[in-house]
Amino acid sequence: MGLLGLFSKKPGGALKKHAERVANKRAQAVDRWDSIQALVREGSVESVEALLPRLSFYVDPSITDQEEKDSVFGGILRVGKPGLPAVIRFMETSESLSWPLKILDHLASPAEVATVLLELLEPMDIEYERDPQRKIQLLSALEERLDRNTASKVARFLRDANETVRFVSAGTLLVQDDESIRDALLECLCAEESVRVRNRVLEGFSKRGWRVADRLVDVRRVLTPGFAVDANGAIRKLG
Repeated sequence: MGLLGLFSKKPGGALKKHAERVANKRAQAVDRWDSIQALVREGSVESVEALLPRLSFYVDPSITDQEEKDSVFGGILRVGKPGLPAVIRFMETSESLSWPLKILDHLASPAEVATVLLELLEPMDIEYERDPQRKIQLLSALEERLDRNTASKVARFLRDANETVRFVSAGTLLVQDDESIRDALLECLCAEESVRVRNRVLEGFSKRGWRVADRLVDVRRVLTPGFAVDANGAIRKLG
């Protein structure tokens, strides 16, 4: 069972009044702040679940927004690892992953963080979708992490309908210490229409010294200005 499965049990009832205020961006700032502080003092797993929705919206002025989010962040960290189930559940539906990911990085090991990200990515497909931002956020977060499972899980997104997803996926794969990604990236390069995606893959091949003799004709057809294939079949960056 994956981490999402292990952390799927819903905790008991939270402090309802405070939870409702914290989740309401139209509440009076002073009331919302009092409720945030009450939940922080509570310091329970239930309070973590009640605090998390505050990370999903912005309020004016920016200093108030930052103070509230910093307080929520600190309160959740004080609860510690027992609060992880609520954080991971929140990530399953949250539009923005930046704050919950910061919490996860503080409370979980790098391997656990990568596992959660890959499990969140797993149900996503490569077909057209109106807003692929959650997918892009997950792939971008994985680009900052080395994990032995990333290559096999991310390679399919090189064929995603969205160009930015393909671009980020290429970058994520290129930072992994996994030679198996070479064939998937070469296939992507030969089929890719986007110049910036091709440039990213070509840059990666150049840095790694990978040869492309097996697809030489195809690669020469898609080379962009600034790159060439040398006599040994390796891609070189010019200049």
